[in-house]
Amino acid sequence: MTVELPLTGGCGCGAVRFEVDAPLLSASYCHCTRCQRRTGTAASPNARTAPGSFKLVAGQEHVRAWAPAGGFEKSFCGLCGSALFSRDPENPETIGVRLGAFDGDPGIRPQWHQFVAYAPPWEPLSDDGLPRYPESRPT
Repeated sequence: MTVELPLTGGCGCGAVRFEVDAPLLSASYCHCTRCQRRTGTAASPNARTAPGSFKLVAGQEHVRAWAPAGGFEKSFCGLCGSALFSRDPENPETIGVRLGAFDGDPGIRPQWHQFVAYAPPWEPLSDDGLPRYPESRPT
């Protein structure tokens, strides 16, 4: 699948905008309880960006972050609350963008499910044929 670069996206109110100027490296569903509580959904679909390819182009002053102990920093719009991206505190070039924050088709599909041990009983996992990992996907 080919996509036109840069990929663009932003928050629900339009105050925060970003671009990704290289193809996305991977995508997955996260079923951890942090993602469930942060999004209000059973899983969070995310895409990993190539190092140096993600850039905020508007609204940096509106970006807020939650930095949970032992996890990636979760960034969101401070005006509308839209979940936007996460960043590895030990390697800030490691960024995961919420697939729903892109303006159009990001050109990638989730390739696995992780933290399925925490998947909620009220939303059964789909039988999509993707690999499933009880915790984080092994690297």
